[in-house]
Amino acid sequence: MAGQQSSNEHTSATPGRRLVLFSLLFLLLSAAGTWTIYSQFAERNFSFDDRLLHPGFLAGAVVLLLIYFLSDGLRLYYTLRALGHRVPFRDMFRLVFINIFFSNVTPMATGGGVAQIWYLRRHGVRLGTATAATTLRTVLAVAFIFTVTPACLIWMDALQGRAIIGRIAELLAVFIVLYLGFFAVVLWRTHWLIMLLTGLLQAVRRARLIGPARHKRWQFRMKREMTRFSRAFTVYRRGPRRYIALSILFTLLFLVSLFSFPALLMQALGYDVDYLMVLGLLFVTTFVMYFAPTPGASGISEGVFGTFFSPILGPGHLVLVTVAWRFLTIYLGMIVGLVMTQVELSGDRRQKREALTRQVARTGDDPT
Repeated sequence: MAGQQSSNEHTSATPGRRLVLFSLLFLLLSAAGTWTIYSQFAERNFSFDDRLLHPGFLAGAVVLLLIYFLSDGLRLYYTLRALGHRVPFRDMFRLVFINIFFSNVTPMATGGGVAQIWYLRRHGVRLGTATAATTLRTVLAVAFIFTVTPACLIWMDALQGRAIIGRIAELLAVFIVLYLGFFAVVLWRTHWLIMLLTGLLQAVRRARLIGPARHKRWQFRMKREMTRFSRAFTVYRRGPRRYIALSILFTLLFLVSLFSFPALLMQALGYDVDYLMVLGLLFVTTFVMYFAPTPGASGISEGVFGTFFSPILGPGHLVLVTVAWRFLTIYLGMIVGLVMTQVELSGDRRQKREALTRQVARTGDDPT
């Protein structure tokens, strides 16, 4: 029994160590991206401007942060309501920060989906519904980004003549085709995806990586959850119109508030801000981040931001605005998310210990 307890403690400690390692990698890559801006675009010039400590700016930042975090939680909340499931908003608010943390310590800027599904499952949401809700949450944001980005690439003067733009246009075309193809299969040809996954499971079994019993169990669960997943999209489309409208509205509000932080920083530093131009540059920046292979697009996001904003910001402010932008939109949420993640994991460990204690009480074994 002591060996089982030790094994459980070792297993529960492993995710914590991995999170620390992923977080360190994120910080290292972010530092590398910031150094690139400092050395390549800012002429090795950096100075802190105390105008960012002015009460007016701090009050504006707090208000914008509240809008940013609340709209992030509400867009998933109303997506779930459209799917016929209600989760207390207090729990949804926690998920906002857990998602920010996980999506920035996992590869690709769209990471963190597994953590969201895990969290929703802990709060009574079925796997198929949780998967559909988190996917829809992402799809709504992607729809806005992929709609606005082409217009920005074509008509924004600030983006003309840049070598990176041609590559972005190619990626945009490929990614749109892949996204539309995937969701067309999920929505209207779910059995094609089930056949593909069935073949993969059979190949895994033939390779003797899983046994017959596990293969049968996984096959059943896969078919069940894929069917639920497909049905959930139909439920969302036919759900209450007010919840669908609110999920779309808060997705748009989330993106606009997220992309407004550089404009707020620039205004505090005395720049004449073209707000629509700033929003356009952030739409394109975020689009590029979707293809970044680094955790949370760390390093890539700073580099792209520096490339786009170097003609607009003075060398002394470029690094400052980049770091402040990332701190307000990412680092701050990650710190809160790390704490909340540890709280959730501690709850899991406590439940396992309580279950083990009850088992010991029933069997009469000594856990020591």
